[in-house]
Amino acid sequence: MYHKLKVGDRVISPIDWEMTPELSFGTYESWGGRERVRDNNERVYYFFVDNWGDVPKVCLMERAVKHAKVLAEIEVPDNIVKECVKGQGTSSLFEKSYAVDSVLKNWLIDHVLEGGDGSCIKPVVEQDIQENMGPVLPEASSVSWDFDKVELPSEPGIIVDEELEDIIKQWNFYDGEKNSDGNFQNGLVDGGDCVTVIDERTGLQWQSGGIDICSTRSMHLKIKELNEEGFAGYSDWRLPTLQEAMSLMEPSVNAKDIHLHPCFSKEQPFIFVAAQRKPGGYWFVDFKHGRAFWASGTIPGGFGRLCRSIS
Repeated sequence: MYHKLKVGDRVISPIDWEMTPELSFGTYESWGGRERVRDNNERVYYFFVDNWGDVPKVCLMERAVKHAKVLAEIEVPDNIVKECVKGQGTSSLFEKSYAVDSVLKNWLIDHVLEGGDGSCIKPVVEQDIQENMGPVLPEASSVSWDFDKVELPSEPGIIVDEELEDIIKQWNFYDGEKNSDGNFQNGLVDGGDCVTVIDERTGLQWQSGGIDICSTRSMHLKIKELNEEGFAGYSDWRLPTLQEAMSLMEPSVNAKDIHLHPCFSKEQPFIFVAAQRKPGGYWFVDFKHGRAFWASGTIPGGFGRLCRSIS
């Protein structure tokens, strides 16, 4: 508990070796958490393995109520990180943030903390980089479409595994695993406010950006806040259904390496949808890998791209 390290000009102490991504949810997010902390001034620091990208990496997390920030990435020998990921077993298919194992913990203690090799610590610097959102979309009044409009299911539901492939093929959605020939046609136009896109095929207005990664409960709180604020002038924003989210899936990745039209941000690679899985879990749509998948929704959760019905 009393190890410390230096990240840039900050001395981080203590490191909580008992904290894990899973436990942090119960502590800081879930109302049912046994050890829920309500003081947002209290900060906890712990290491975890982030396996959401192409290569797993070790990160230092700063955690509190309503606050989660990766402070640094730690350069650790590849074989140690890969063995930690391998030790997760089949959970690695769905959960991508892991607690450090004993081997990784000992390496961190010996090589990074309290007098260790500071060159292994790479502070995460927040940068304000303007994302390329592609060519300007047409205005609704300037384009005509050669398609019939469709009305996708818009009510939250429960989906069992065996239903997923039929749902995807019914609407000809692209899914790299279940319908690689799918190609749903959209009619995207400018929302007129710099923050939304309208699909005239489905009658949906979308956030061009979205909500950063968070737990299920936090996602619903953020949606409530956006509606109270009247995001883009409206107060009926909601999570899309699985069908609505899949309607945005492009068969090929764009220049931002994601299965979306470039008018949408790449910063929400996989999103919550309004569908639970039976017998357990939540459904997500993954624009990074071009698929729908399920996970617990708690470790670490998901991103959000909200929509609203306009017709």
